[in-house]
Amino acid sequence: MPWVILLASAVLEAVWASALGASDGLSRLVPTVVFFVALAASMVGLGMAAESIPIGTAYAVWTGVGAALTVTWAIVVGGESSSVPKVLLLGGIVLAVVGLRFVGSTGGESDVG
Repeated sequence: MPWVILLASAVLEAVWASALGASDGLSRLVPTVVFFVALAASMVGLGMAAESIPIGTAYAVWTGVGAALTVTWAIVVGGESSSVPKVLLLGGIVLAVVGLRFVGSTGGESDVG
């Protein structure tokens, strides 16, 4: 369950980052409200996940997934250009995050299961 909470928090990180970009310096009401609500929920989820997942791993997953989703969303809505290298690098972030899930906290033993 901590990994589900962590991934949901990472999605919320992408939501607040995108809302921040849309808020025009926190001057537009709806994106600003979305930013603050998603930010708070994302931080609470990260904190909850970090009770069971080492903070270094949790933070790396949270930022990696959040960053990859934020860039992907920006590409989809046309706010950012797409290129093969960019897509490959985003895939690398996702692969690294998946790897962290299966490596475990000791660096070599799997904590899956």
